[in-house]
Amino acid sequence: MSIKIIPFKPAYAPIFKELNQNWIEQYFTVEPKDLYLLENCQEHIIDKGGYIFFAKKEDTITGCFALLPVSNTTFELGKMAVSTEFQGLKIGQKLLSFAIEFAKEKSWETLILYSSTKLDNALHIYKKFGFKEVPLEKNLDYTRSDIKMQLTL
Repeated sequence: MSIKIIPFKPAYAPIFKELNQNWIEQYFTVEPKDLYLLENCQEHIIDKGGYIFFAKKEDTITGCFALLPVSNTTFELGKMAVSTEFQGLKIGQKLLSFAIEFAKEKSWETLILYSSTKLDNALHIYKKFGFKEVPLEKNLDYTRSDIKMQLTL
């Protein structure tokens, strides 16, 4: 199975929104910050110095993730989703591996992410790739976030 990782194109914005809403609704509730980022990802992620990438199998977008700037050397990995019909094919791991390599190429120092301890599989994969749990701030944008992880590059 050949998976290509491709950059954001405005035509893919609705797919980015759909992939993310689907996984969030499967486990949680879509929150105001989700809608803010997903309703206009070009304006709220790309135009603010962030990145969005997609996994593509033949002509089908199968997954996505975003990198949101925290500082010049720290980015947040977020909005990672894989379509339910393509789960179990290690697409999430391919996306994560690409994100880490991309961050290294940009000479960033740190990737952070926020997740939920309900997502055992995701946490296992993050740990496998070297992310370590770090203290969680108070007053986060998402009520579902109960764990913060960091990867020093």
